[in-house]
Order: sequence, then C-alpha cells, then structure tokens
Amino acid sequence: MAELPPQAEASSSTTASTASCPAPLVAPEPVLAGKMRVADKWVKPNGPPVGSTFGARLLNSEKDVFEHNAWDHVTLPEDFKMKAQEIMELHRSSPVAEGLRDGYNSKPAHYWDKFYALHEEGFFKDRQWLRLEFPELVACSEADAGPKIVLEVGCGAGNTVFPLLMRNENPDLHIYATDYSARAVEVVKANKMYPRAEHGLGELHASVWDITSKPSSSSSSSSSSRTTTSSVTSPNSSSSTPASASASASSTSAPMTSSSSTTLEQGVSTLSLDREADEGYSLPEGIQPGTVDVISVIFVLSALHPKEWDQAIRNLYTALKPGGLLLIRDYGRHDLAQLRIKKDRLLDPEIPNLYIRGDGTRVYFFEKEELERMLVQSQEGPKEGEEERGVEKKMFEVLQLGEDRRLLVNRKEKKQMYRIWLQVKAKKL
Repeated sequence: MAELPPQAEASSSTTASTASCPAPLVAPEPVLAGKMRVADKWVKPNGPPVGSTFGARLLNSEKDVFEHNAWDHVTLPEDFKMKAQEIMELHRSSPVAEGLRDGYNSKPAHYWDKFYALHEEGFFKDRQWLRLEFPELVACSEADAGPKIVLEVGCGAGNTVFPLLMRNENPDLHIYATDYSARAVEVVKANKMYPRAEHGLGELHASVWDITSKPSSSSSSSSSSRTTTSSVTSPNSSSSTPASASASASSTSAPMTSSSSTTLEQGVSTLSLDREADEGYSLPEGIQPGTVDVISVIFVLSALHPKEWDQAIRNLYTALKPGGLLLIRDYGRHDLAQLRIKKDRLLDPEIPNLYIRGDGTRVYFFEKEELERMLVQSQEGPKEGEEERGVEKKMFEVLQLGEDRRLLVNRKEKKQMYRIWLQVKAKKL
C-alpha cells in the first residue's frame, strides 16, 4: 500500500503558521488507502485469499475426497512410497538404449525447438498462481516499487512474463525473458505485448540463452561482451544454439546525474564480481553481473543433466545483486508425471530420476535435499585470509524449501493421483 502523507507533522506545521497569520483552508489530499495494489488484481473471486501458499482447499475428512477435483496440502498414503519404488524398479530395468543417450544430451535445445514449433503458445497456460506462490515477483510490478530488473529463465512461450507485464504498473520495470530454444524466443517476440503492453509501462526483453553455458574461449573477460554456447553433457559432443549475449552500455556522453552516479556504482560492483568468478560465467544479453533483483526459474532445472547444475547455479548467482531473490519451482520425486512414465525412458540407469519424454525433452524429479545442496554450496575462490580463518562463504540463504503436494481426483473413475512439486526461495549472500 502506498505510504500515506505524514498527517500529524503537517497539522503541527499548520498550527505554527496560523498563530501569527491565519491561512485559508487547504483541500485535503486524496486518500490513497483505497487504491488497489497490483497484487490484488491477481486474486480470483473464488480463489485462495492473500497470504495463502500452495493453495487453500484442505481435505479435512476422507469422506469428502470426491467432492472436488483437487485438494491442497495433502498427506501421502502410507503405501505410496512402496508403490512408487516398484515403478522405479521397472524404469531401471528398461532404460534408454546406450547408443541413444548422447544424442539426447548433446542437443537438448533441438528438442525444445521442435516442441515450440509444434505447440507455439498453445500448450502451457499462463501462470495465474504467481501472486499466490511468488508474491515477491509480483511486488516488482507495483507502481511504487522503483527500478527493478526481473530475469525469467526458461521463459517458454511467455506464460510468466506476459501475465506480469499485463498487470504491471511500474514504469521502471525491466523484464528479461530467456530460453535456450530459439523457437520459444520467437514465439515471445511475436506476442502483441512484446516489448511493451498497451499501457506502455515497463519493458520486456527476450533473447536466447543457455542457463548452463560458460564463456567461450574467444570471449572477453569483460561482462559487456560475451558469447554463450549451448551446454553439452558429453565432452565429445558439439555445442548448439549459439546465442549472442553482448550487452551495450547506455550513452556515455550524457552529463553526470544521480542516475549515472548509480550506474557508476553498479560498474564498480560489476568489476568486483568479475574478479570473484574465477571459474567463469555466462549471462544473458543485456544483463550485467550483480544487477538482477529477482530471478524466476520455473520447471527449468529439471530439464538439465545433473552435471550441468553447478554451472547453471553459478550463472544465476552472478546475475543476482546481493540480497537478490532466486525463485524456483520444479518437479518433486514421485510426482504423478514420473509415475506415469513407461519403459525405455530412463536416460541412464546410473542417474536415477532423469528421463526422456516422448518428444525428446529431458526431465528430472528432485528431492528437496538436492535443490538445497545446489544453493548452499560454498562460493569458489575464497578471498585472501578467509581460507586460513576457515571462513566458508555460501552462495545463498534458503528462505523457503517446500513440498507442494496436491491430490487430483477423477470423480467418475474414483481415482486419486498425487502431484508433487518443490518450491524454493533463496537470497544471494
């Protein structure tokens, strides 16, 4: 809610001035308390109230289970894990043929290009649940939020960025949408709201970027000119989906202002972060190190090979400003989507829970501990003196690590199915 004017101080000041010279009455300022916030515009008339998480329809009695199609915050049945393990054994007994594995791992973007060429924007629904699960993301679009940079990784057809841009009231909001599928980025750029919605507030930038990429050998160490290449798990495989990630600075001929002073401070911070990134990183076009307020990574990490996780997190960490938020939502272990997988889909029996879908795209199903380990690992390259003192600076503080369990009900066939998603909110240290 917008901050109200300091009425008490104003009243005191008026009393002092009228003691010697009476002044005419001044019309009261408009009352701002009733102004609707952007977050309120996301609330559905019959949906969960503000402040709820993971939905709000609770199953209090088993006899009511077939009264609705879905229930939130459910407890898994006692025999659920045992039945899931039986299905996992079937998966391990019939993995993908060894000769085909490198083909899936070497060109993941190729399969996503085919996916978006076929479905374009018609497959996934807009994520109207963002206000419920990630209010920090929606807060960036409030009119009084101030300059904000939001990075959406794995933007797909824009099902996160367009609902956010459509309701945006922040004129200083810049949303960067990236995907390693060039076809997905084309779909985003073809949307009528790109690069601005009709209201003209905020701006959307879309580019191809592989979250797992490292700087190429020919790229400069300067963050203002980088070239990213699609990451490959097989060391002998050639990279694909090159993406230009050059970021041009704003005009340098303008006179020094408070805004340009801020830019200078950000530049100093950038140089410092460059020195700390001893293993290298790659950032999307237009993104400078240490400048992003919020990064959303929704059903993206599950599309990566486990060998790519560390580099992906390093890139995200580098993009965030100190105190910036990383928001993750992804598939949990034994989710319905995993239990429905048939034979010949487990990509490698030595890497349980990594599968190939029928369309060739990869999917991994996480345990909470796996996501936590990614985020709280130590920063590499301790500063001088830290190693001797035993100081171990971690990358993120995990603010939320939740498991969203939802019961789906087929009332006609009397079937009960469980969706399991993981959700993380982490702050850059």
